[in-house]
Amino acid sequence: MSEPGGLQGTGTAPVLDKSTDSTDSTDSTDNTGGTGGTGNADDVGGVDRGQGGGTGSAGHRFWSARRVPAAVVAALLAGVAGVFLYDVVAVRAHRPAMAWRRGLARQLAERPLDDIWVLVGAGIAAALGLWLIVLAVTPGLRDVLPMRRTHPDVRAGLHRGAAALVLRDRAMEVAGVQSARVRAGRRRADVRAVSHFRDLDDVREDLEAVLADAVRGLGLTRPPALSVHVRRPGKKG
Repeated sequence: MSEPGGLQGTGTAPVLDKSTDSTDSTDSTDNTGGTGGTGNADDVGGVDRGQGGGTGSAGHRFWSARRVPAAVVAALLAGVAGVFLYDVVAVRAHRPAMAWRRGLARQLAERPLDDIWVLVGAGIAAALGLWLIVLAVTPGLRDVLPMRRTHPDVRAGLHRGAAALVLRDRAMEVAGVQSARVRAGRRRADVRAVSHFRDLDDVREDLEAVLADAVRGLGLTRPPALSVHVRRPGKKG
């Protein structure tokens, strides 16, 4: 359970991405109601592939740079290409080919296509290829929620943790709420509160009203739907 607390020390501030041709570096808007702080999109490994601008325009998700998969694939391809290049140069220099390459060529020539090891190798290669395709066509950075544009050259994003913290603090302001726990997703914010006095229906209505206003104040392009649950504290002992 979460207890009341401020916004200090979260380390999850809105993410900003400015176009290179922007001439105004000071025009920005903070819609988080006190989360504070900004950072470049490169701080979270993201690049901007969104289009459009202006207030209220449809926002696109931030795209991840995919540094780790790209580095792994590049290292593997470089290593395999280097080994094959060395072997080809050795053969051209009238030296025998490496034993593993002769064995691999023989195995590929002799094994039928329905051999178990051929099928396993083909399955692994297909899985790796599918994984790379998924990484190439999906944005990534699921923890960054895009915010509405108030300047055509600036894109802002809010971390899920910061959004959840704002909603939790607003929920703690409702009379009767003893503790609250919030999980903010891209499509839904799940709020679970414990009320130690007042009628549960009244507390739920107040929470829905306060949190709906808080969600609008976050300035997200696609505000998440609210799911509010209120219960009594569990019996001690």
